[in-house]
Amino acid sequence: MTQTDPENTTPHAHGIGIHDALETIVQVRGDRHIVLTNQVSSRLWPTLSDHPLDLNYNPSAMGGAIPLGLGLALAQPDYEIIVLSGDGSLLMNLGCLVTVVDSGATNLSIVLLDNGQYEVTGGQKTPGYNGANYAGLARASGFACVHQFAEATTWQNEAASSLSGTGPRFVWLTIRPQPGDYGKAVGRPIQEQMANLRQQFRADVQ
Repeated sequence: MTQTDPENTTPHAHGIGIHDALETIVQVRGDRHIVLTNQVSSRLWPTLSDHPLDLNYNPSAMGGAIPLGLGLALAQPDYEIIVLSGDGSLLMNLGCLVTVVDSGATNLSIVLLDNGQYEVTGGQKTPGYNGANYAGLARASGFACVHQFAEATTWQNEAASSLSGTGPRFVWLTIRPQPGDYGKAVGRPIQEQMANLRQQFRADVQ
């Protein structure tokens, strides 16, 4: 009997490449979309985009990206907010899904980059590695707009529609793990990013 490699039997092994997943968002975002990244995505996004409405936020605490995105959505209702969160970060703060729905914010999209690992700290498996149903969690929390993708072409074809319409929206992407130099600082300092956001907000008011 041939022994099966468990690493190759998970959906993550055949998921979307992280660069393909992010590049699709770069292509479909609008001029009034604030993209908030965190952890792994905050290191990779600046290699693909340098937009005044990018906010690459990478504190040590996990689970803070979605609450920060919700704050932006409530404070800036004329903008659309896209939050990129890893599965490990979401698992640190599942209650934020209920909070998002309860807030009544309609201009917020959560894009879950689920690679089944705590990739920044060495690739340890997350508790959801063996089959957590994140779409089910989102629906149970009250999200009416929920999408799930595990193949790059389908995501490319449906990303724009998945990130539009009345929110909040939850998009679950199954991602292939991809080791890399995640300790390398990439992108603009956070102070500069915040100054760019404020300048853009003021310009849009005038």
